[in-house]
Amino acid sequence: MKLWRDLSPVLNLFTDAGRNKLLLGALLAAVTVLSGMALLGLSGWFITATAIAGLNTSLAFTFDVFMPSAGIRLLALGRTGARYSERLVTHDATLQVLANLRVRLFRGWARPEAARRLLARPAQLLFRLTGDIDALDSLYLRVLVPLGAALCAALAAGVTLGLLQWWLGLTIALWLICSGLLIALIVAQRARPDARRRSYAMEALRARSIDLVAGQTELIMAGQLEQQKMALAVADQHLARADDALNRLEARAGMAYGMVGTLTLTGTLLVAGALVGDGVLNAPLAALALLLVLTASEPFAALRRGAIELGRTVLAARRLGPRIQETDEPAATVQQVPAGLVLQLTNVNAHPAAADAPMGNILHNISLALSAHERVALIGASGAGKSTLMALIAGELTARTGSVRVAAHSLLTQRTELFQDSLRDNLRVAAAEADDARLWEVLHSAGLADDVANMPNGLDTRLGEGGLGLSGGQLRRLALARLLLRDVPLWLLDEPTEGLDPATARDVLQGLDTQAAGRAFLLATHVRREAELADRLVCLQHGRIVAEVKRSDADFEGVLNSLRPD
Repeated sequence: MKLWRDLSPVLNLFTDAGRNKLLLGALLAAVTVLSGMALLGLSGWFITATAIAGLNTSLAFTFDVFMPSAGIRLLALGRTGARYSERLVTHDATLQVLANLRVRLFRGWARPEAARRLLARPAQLLFRLTGDIDALDSLYLRVLVPLGAALCAALAAGVTLGLLQWWLGLTIALWLICSGLLIALIVAQRARPDARRRSYAMEALRARSIDLVAGQTELIMAGQLEQQKMALAVADQHLARADDALNRLEARAGMAYGMVGTLTLTGTLLVAGALVGDGVLNAPLAALALLLVLTASEPFAALRRGAIELGRTVLAARRLGPRIQETDEPAATVQQVPAGLVLQLTNVNAHPAAADAPMGNILHNISLALSAHERVALIGASGAGKSTLMALIAGELTARTGSVRVAAHSLLTQRTELFQDSLRDNLRVAAAEADDARLWEVLHSAGLADDVANMPNGLDTRLGEGGLGLSGGQLRRLALARLLLRDVPLWLLDEPTEGLDPATARDVLQGLDTQAAGRAFLLATHVRREAELADRLVCLQHGRIVAEVKRSDADFEGVLNSLRPD
């Protein structure tokens, strides 16, 4: 019951995503096995019958060799075609389902506060989104498909032998099914702890390897390099022990299936010999029965690999099941922004999910409206709640109470996210259709055009992981250029010139002022040069709006003067 509860979300996903193709793959696998059984059984019958006919002159001239030969050729070609088609269909169906699962899970991380949880445990969660998904392919390819094919083989052998002697067919079918499934269940039960340990060890090994490679400088400065290497070696030892245990278990499972096959063949040989001696069966039919039983036990041996990996598969299904069910929940209805506005917050209270969130990250009774083409600056000391409010508007944080209505927007955060790719492709994340002329335009507005032009490969310059190869200021300007590509009515800017020297910052703000024509922006800042772009200043203090000042107000300049100068 618990096993079904763990696997049911994944099984439902498999059936919903590609039911017909999955059934076709299982059918082709059964056809492959049955064709092999029929081929070997018919070949045994034909060889034996031909040998007997050759001993008798009258039978030699009357014996029909053409029909059995044609049947053997047909079965051989059919088995080859079925096996090839089965591999294509089953693997294509599995990869399609897993691809859909990846899309659904990654979309789940686009929900409010999901990115915050991802940043808290990046290595662990990313491994589970990759390793666990890869583990699910064995559920269909190595468990369900071989199980269906093995049951079909046992039933086919039972029915065929039942036509000769009903009790023989029933005995063989029950023996094959009971022994084959019992071995698989025992192997799965015994492999489960080691399969789980292997999964955890692989997760630890990957995480510690990444920490060692990416954090060598910090580890050396902290004197922890040797300890990290020892931790990596320990994880590798745990993985090696788990692999060794699973390999030994798989070898014993193979031996057990071999013994079952030998016992089955021996018993059938003794029974067939007795029946031939009693004149109930002839030699060709006895040969057919022996070879049929020989091939009927082979599909069960294919279950041993699936049984070995079932523990890992169940663990993956248990960890991904809740995420799959979350993505099945209907999305919240998006509220339309009133005409003439790009943002409307009404009596909003919000705070991050972390219990120890600073008081400044808790928003209290926030009401704010932003008109189309209006420029508003959120000002306040560090920790006043500016970034939290920006995250709320961008959808990265869920309001506990109140109403949030926001038009299409683009967000520039204090953290620059760039990919190990070319400058051009990093920019085109925001607008895939942008041509080079448009890219140079936004680079110029962001104050980065001269730097890129001086690079040997220009827009084709490759960046390292996280934008390695650019300075902090260049990374910031590249992120700003990417934001300028988005054709949306609202820009959310969190300290856009932080980390830039005053001269560069002035150039960037001038370009931003030009590019923002015809749209609104909300800018979080504590620097005067940035706030000067705004038509209205909204003052935050301890997560509350304490004042609003328009450019036409007499104290507008006084509020600007209270901010940090260049």
